[in-house]
Amino acid sequence: MKEIVIISGKGGTGKTSVTSSFAVLAGEKAIIADCDVDVADMHILMEPDLSKTEDFYSGELAVINQDTCTQCGICADVCRFNAIPVIDGKYIVDELSCEGCGYCARVCPVEAITNIDLKVGQWFVSNVKTNTFMVHAKLGIGADNSGKLVTQVKNEAKKLAKEQNKEYVLIDGSPGVGCPVVSSLSGAHLVVLVTEPSVSALHDLKRVYQLVKKFRIKAVCIINKWDINKKISNEIKKYLKKEDILHIADLPYEESFTKAMIEGKSVVEIGDSKVAEILKSSWEKIQQIVN
Repeated sequence: MKEIVIISGKGGTGKTSVTSSFAVLAGEKAIIADCDVDVADMHILMEPDLSKTEDFYSGELAVINQDTCTQCGICADVCRFNAIPVIDGKYIVDELSCEGCGYCARVCPVEAITNIDLKVGQWFVSNVKTNTFMVHAKLGIGADNSGKLVTQVKNEAKKLAKEQNKEYVLIDGSPGVGCPVVSSLSGAHLVVLVTEPSVSALHDLKRVYQLVKKFRIKAVCIINKWDINKKISNEIKKYLKKEDILHIADLPYEESFTKAMIEGKSVVEIGDSKVAEILKSSWEKIQQIVN
């Protein structure tokens, strides 16, 4: 079983569109994992049925027992995060501001404060339209610890793949270089970098590849919309050559991408297009590389 992670240094490069196309082309051979939990959107294209739903807990939250509280205000005075305001004459914990450090509970003279496990989101296992499974998640508003949720999603996908003897785990990773990306990369066999010809995309491609290098994972690259700025596309190609990153495809700007998103499909599902043919060829190359 091979893990293939599709990432980008920045959002908006077409990473998820590329991943969904590979998922359709892989069909029953792959388990799909949407590890972009902060802004998950693979479900829009894969028609999941949410057959399994689990709550995800990470970190702690302070809770004040109003029956015990004497309104002394010591907890509010010591809170470094200003997470205990007075509302209607009562000290209340602001869930978005509380860091769960537990200091307020330690200083409360009447032990009116306790810490509880914090629910930060949910993760799902779904049957999808390619007759396989997708593991995906939803992070709560303002919730932290998305790296841990990514790990949960990825581990469940790997577990399913082993149980069902699948050939691949296809992972739609988060943009950027933070903890969610680190969690996505751990244990991967191949990284597919999706970029676009803009100054910011080239800058962030360099940043994310420095991270990939630390994991010593082989990387390949797809340049999306390469023809909208051929000068920067050439700069990207020079960088890929310098870093020995295999450049497997140039995707031209094409309205088929937009049409596919409107229809809730991957670009390889909406009929003949140049982009679809290039993506099919790219998937063949990727299979040859990982195998």
